[in-house]
Amino acid sequence: MTNSLLSELISADHLCELGPGKPNEALRPKLAALTIEQLFAAQRVVDHDAARCCLSGLWLLHNFLDESHSLSQEIETADGSYWHGVMHRREPDYGNGKYWFRRVGNHPVYSQLLAEAQRLIAAEKPIDATALKIAQAKSWDPDLFIDWCEQIARGRAKQELLAKRIAQVEWQLLFDHCFEQAISQ
Repeated sequence: MTNSLLSELISADHLCELGPGKPNEALRPKLAALTIEQLFAAQRVVDHDAARCCLSGLWLLHNFLDESHSLSQEIETADGSYWHGVMHRREPDYGNGKYWFRRVGNHPVYSQLLAEAQRLIAAEKPIDATALKIAQAKSWDPDLFIDWCEQIARGRAKQELLAKRIAQVEWQLLFDHCFEQAISQ
């Protein structure tokens, strides 16, 4: 992420929502006008599906679920299914989110996501049973995270800020992965 446009669209202090969130209408025109060529500046795109995943992720980051969904549902890759699953998790349509995560399989970001989630959880001394399960897991389980998000939404679990931090790490890891896939040969 070397171009200034990305710096403008991705704020370091931004946290991902667990639910639908409120769309950042001030950014709608900029996102609507954003092309793959602009997003990747002078870099040569070799994987257009991965590049479109980045666009889907940016829409999702700013809480435009419909726009993100329109893009991700047309991308028939594990990355496209991942963005699609996150969007449904946030909608919230938890069962549909789990369906799309089953289509993802074992994604390359999962091991780093688990390590980062466990680091964040250890620093918080969680009280939620689901957070403790994530802390003790041997591999990332997207269904478990979906369950935690649902429990938080229904008021049956706490630590929403911790879950949002994990969701932000997930977003960043997936975006970076897709960005690299788009330009790697």
